[in-house]
Amino acid sequence: MVDNTHQVKHQQISPEWGPTAWAHLSTVRAQSPLIQCITNFVSMDLMANTLLSAGASPAMIHSLREIPDFTPCADALCVNVGTLTAEWLPAMRAAAEAAGRAGKPWVLDPVAAGASRFRLEACRELVGMRPTVVRGNGSEILALAYASVGPSKGVDSSHQSTDAVEAAKSLAKSSGCIVAVSGAVDFVTDGQRVVGAQNGVAMMQKITATGCSVTALIAAFVAIDPLHAFEATATALSIFGIAGEIGMDMAKGPASLRVHLIDSLYGLDQDTVVRRVNIISFA
Repeated sequence: MVDNTHQVKHQQISPEWGPTAWAHLSTVRAQSPLIQCITNFVSMDLMANTLLSAGASPAMIHSLREIPDFTPCADALCVNVGTLTAEWLPAMRAAAEAAGRAGKPWVLDPVAAGASRFRLEACRELVGMRPTVVRGNGSEILALAYASVGPSKGVDSSHQSTDAVEAAKSLAKSSGCIVAVSGAVDFVTDGQRVVGAQNGVAMMQKITATGCSVTALIAAFVAIDPLHAFEATATALSIFGIAGEIGMDMAKGPASLRVHLIDSLYGLDQDTVVRRVNIISFA
């Protein structure tokens, strides 16, 4: 494995991130953007509740017949391939095309992209349709960047987010997308700039669909600030992490953290967000 940790050695504190994060969250609450989610059966509940608790409006619509009417009316689209089937892929393609034609942002979550050739080819085809943001774990981003199928732990990553920084930059440059890599530090890059959101707690990884849910939150943030998708992606990751930190203070384990995470996201105020956002820039 190539050592990519040099990408994260030179850090710079960025105090403006706190007010930016609050501006994004408060705008989502004020505008309640409509977010269409074509996602997997495992994640639908938590994704919808995450969007609702943040102030957005979720629509879990995946029927190919509804997409021509509905997708252009949504403020953003979130495509998640977690339980991918050949029957669902045409709807994902059609929705991505409809969002593109309507000038609406869309976000791709390439769940377990390297687990099979079918899944990898589907994800790479969707990346070619120019999502605004691609958000995955280290293993998923490496698979997409280098078109590699290999041993998998299902939806879990066998790589740290630091392992995938160079791959994320390469993918961002080749695709024109913002790329986010989730992990102990959540990295965001446009191919040139790299920032790291350092909020969150390890136990969030023990709750099914937290990654899927933060992708949906990214879609909501990008919906209200599409011209600054890089910043919207970073602040969404940080906000979700803060909710996890606060929820962890009250939780006894993953099940109670899930409840407190949603409550904490709903209850975030300006002082808490500005004070606790932890986003750093890397040289």
